[in-house]
Amino acid sequence: QVQLVESGGGLVQAGGSLRLSCAASGRTFSSYHMGWFRQAPGKEREFVAGITLSGGKTDYADSVRGRFFISRDNARNAVYLQLNSLKPEDTAVYYCAAKSGFSALTRSGFEYWGQGTQVTVSS
Repeated sequence: QVQLVESGGGLVQAGGSLRLSCAASGRTFSSYHMGWFRQAPGKEREFVAGITLSGGKTDYADSVRGRFFISRDNARNAVYLQLNSLKPEDTAVYYCAAKSGFSALTRSGFEYWGQGTQVTVSS
């Protein structure tokens, strides 16, 4: 099992940047693919970005590609999401998630979730 705790959310003006962090517990962090999801008020949770267990491959939703960047540090049991050129429509609760590295990195099937961190972008 892995436990996930997000941090780094906040209020930022449109065009600004934030860096979200996700700290994972357990000694097997490097055996999990990691992902970031978000849920805006009144909307379903959606995939934002994913990264393979080694960090060698990433995947992004079209809405954030070129603006958001996912990375991980297996030595620190952490995954990050750099949010650049933020827009008001990026406002949401952002969740960190993990799935077994035995399967391929996809946009579904994540087994473990953090509690979320709020990102609010003002216009």
